[in-house]
Amino acid sequence: MGDSKDEDEKFQEELIGLDPHDPETKAFADHLDKMKRQRPGFTVEGYLEGVQDFADSANRTTGHQRLVAVIVVGLILLGVLLTIWFALGDIIAIIF
Repeated sequence: MGDSKDEDEKFQEELIGLDPHDPETKAFADHLDKMKRQRPGFTVEGYLEGVQDFADSANRTTGHQRLVAVIVVGLILLGVLLTIWFALGDIIAIIF
C-alpha cells in the first residue's frame, strides 16, 4: 500500500497516540487508505480494483461470510456461462 513513511504522514491526525509498529494500527492505516482512495470512475481499471478488493476481503474471511462470497462468485460465473451458451446457440442458429 505504499511506504510506511507515506502512511504515517498521510494519516497523522487519525493515528495520534497509536503505536506505529502495532499490526492493528497498520491494518487501520490500510483501511483508512482504502476508504480515502479515489478510483477512476466507470473504467476497467476502477472495476478491476474493486474486484481485487473483494477478492482480498473474501480470502481473509472465514465461515459464513466466506461461504456467501463463494456463492456470489459462483452465481456471477453461472450467469456468464449461461450468457455465452445462449449467445453461441443464437450464433449457430443464424449461421445454419
